[in-house]
Amino acid sequence: MNDNQMTRQESRATWGLGTVFSLRMLGMFMVLPVLTTYGMSLAGASETLIGIAIGIYGLAQAIFQIPFGLLSDRVGRKPLIIFGLLIFTLGSLVAAMTDSIWGVIIGRALQGSGAIAAAVMALLSDLTREQNRTKAMAFIGISFGITFAIAMVLGPIITHAWGLHALFWAIAVLTIGGIIITVAVVPSPATHMLNRESSMVKGSFSKLLTNTKLLKLNFGILCLHILLMSSFVVLPQVMAQAGFPPSEHWRVYLVTMLISFVAVIPVIIYAEKKRHMKQVFMACVLVILLAELVLWFAGYHLWVIVAGIQLFFLAFNVMEAILPSLISKESPAGYKGTAMGLYSTSQFIGVAIGGSLGGFIFGHAGAGAVFIACAAIAVVWFLVSATMTEPPYVSSLRITLSEQVANDAMLETRIKAQPGVADVVVVVAELSAYVKVDTKQTNRQALEALVSQS
Repeated sequence: MNDNQMTRQESRATWGLGTVFSLRMLGMFMVLPVLTTYGMSLAGASETLIGIAIGIYGLAQAIFQIPFGLLSDRVGRKPLIIFGLLIFTLGSLVAAMTDSIWGVIIGRALQGSGAIAAAVMALLSDLTREQNRTKAMAFIGISFGITFAIAMVLGPIITHAWGLHALFWAIAVLTIGGIIITVAVVPSPATHMLNRESSMVKGSFSKLLTNTKLLKLNFGILCLHILLMSSFVVLPQVMAQAGFPPSEHWRVYLVTMLISFVAVIPVIIYAEKKRHMKQVFMACVLVILLAELVLWFAGYHLWVIVAGIQLFFLAFNVMEAILPSLISKESPAGYKGTAMGLYSTSQFIGVAIGGSLGGFIFGHAGAGAVFIACAAIAVVWFLVSATMTEPPYVSSLRITLSEQVANDAMLETRIKAQPGVADVVVVVAELSAYVKVDTKQTNRQALEALVSQS
């Protein structure tokens, strides 16, 4: 058998966990394009409280993301994933059965409290071999983008047909489906070993919180989601006031998503293959700034609004793809999982700030003020991104070691002497070597052969 071909268990784990992750993200994002319009009919609703209802999900995620990830090392991945999905289901039911904006806020907070992303990634790591893990992780990443696009279209369709309550009921059903898949489809790992590529390492947070390169990238994902959430507090209302009924909004999201998905693929390939990540990154920030200015200028002219939305999602989808790649490149050897945990926390803090800030400004100063505030944030982001350096074009690898090899005092030195190796850490307790390497110069097979000769 081809050693790089996924086994049946690896395929089940990848498809199963990818589906669980997608169903949960679908539940999160379907609310985004409809809550501003349909939510205003809830008792006590205001623009500010709608913004809080959108953002509080991110606040809860930011609080529980890292603790849940660390807890999964102790209680087990699958039990924690099931527990998180049950909390998410409870939140969906609370939101489905309320007629008050405060009930929706409580429901959204409960949904966010079921923070399972880190546990999903750790379980996927437990169930896949090193040579197939990148493919499995890539599948999860692709499913995230597709899920976001489907949610933007499906949310308005369901809500228009059956109402906001039905949307939350549908989200609860989808989440229960995720629980069933976790129990019945996803394999249980025979063993569990800490893999620093996908799991967070206790005591390492201060090391990464003082890494200026990672801090700039975390600031980037923070800004990106502030802009996304702030804009979406306003956009459904703006399109409705421009004469485009909420029941038709899915058409705009469908077209803009399809165009952006097709357009971003060559941009991402160019950034990676030609090694121009910084230039592409800064160009995307400028496009987002332009999008916010177009939306501000548009007033209630529908086609100008649509043009602004299209510009935003062209840049947004590129950023969603290259920011995790940049985190992987810049994280120190052996700390990629921790770096991704802090990155995800920054993302959800952005969701919290964006929803709340957008709702507050919208309620007190109108839609135009939201877009101008977003443009100002984009300017600050651009100035910060201008200080970034071109990232090292390296991949993160974990090489499994025998006990004898792991205790070889010269192993790190020999590995680091290989062409293209930028950093290496040998963790004897985990029988692992974590390597940052330019795979165009030295690949996994060469490193494994070196280790086996030690």
